[in-house]
Amino acid sequence: MKVTEIMKKKMSFSFEVFPPKSDKPIEPLLDTLEHLYEFNPDFISCTYGAGGTNAGRNMEICKAIKDSGKSIPVTHYTCIGNTKEKMKQELQRYLDMGVDHILALRGDLPKGWEGTRGDFNYANELVQYIKSNFPKFTIAVSGNPEKHFESYSFDEDITHLRIKQDAGADYIMTQLCHDVDQYCWWVEKIRKAGVSMPIDVGVMPILSKDPTIRMAVSNGSSIPRDLAEIIARYGDNPEDFKKAGKEYSAKQIFKFINAGIDGLHIYSLNKWQDVTDIIKDVGIR
Repeated sequence: MKVTEIMKKKMSFSFEVFPPKSDKPIEPLLDTLEHLYEFNPDFISCTYGAGGTNAGRNMEICKAIKDSGKSIPVTHYTCIGNTKEKMKQELQRYLDMGVDHILALRGDLPKGWEGTRGDFNYANELVQYIKSNFPKFTIAVSGNPEKHFESYSFDEDITHLRIKQDAGADYIMTQLCHDVDQYCWWVEKIRKAGVSMPIDVGVMPILSKDPTIRMAVSNGSSIPRDLAEIIARYGDNPEDFKKAGKEYSAKQIFKFINAGIDGLHIYSLNKWQDVTDIIKDVGIR
């Protein structure tokens, strides 16, 4: 079943994992996946490394998810350094493995790069290429409720989202956004712009101070006052911070679900124990 078909029937539930570096064993992540499977996720997405690297380990993980028969694998895929010929080979390889869901991204440009150094510079071009040449793929695209930091305005950012939809994208997977009110405003605005794709909301668990701040800043995302208070109050005590952060994450999930989301996507950070605590607190079984 396609993720979009699942979303028509219910709120989808899913995780994101990231592959180990090429010199690291794969077994710890395979163990993490076994624990995540216990929650019957509708799909599990797997990232690349920075700049589109580590694609081999990405394929290895996607194949493991597919072979498990316990969830739908969704691979990330970027324009970074990718030629049409390379894409043709890799996309066919995914399909040959039974991986037919993909998150089509431009990708973050590595430091010092100007452009993607590939045949496509924008995600909509990648979407159109996949749709035209590999129509078996269900295609997700990124959406940013707080605007991509490289966009000059929300109008520009939402226009790019509409262009990706018109190129053939099937659904949206959001970037990090802690501000649920901002998310609701964004949904209303993109719907007025004719963006009708279902939305899978990404939630980043709050587990430690420095990564929380770093990931928000690097994505151009805000830190709401209630989260800022947790950072101020518990920032120097990692154990208390994690406890308060998990409670915050559970409350945030409640808010998103009550906002009427089509899908909930947990960035697991490959930390199944902490994610399990949050999910159980929410009441998802």
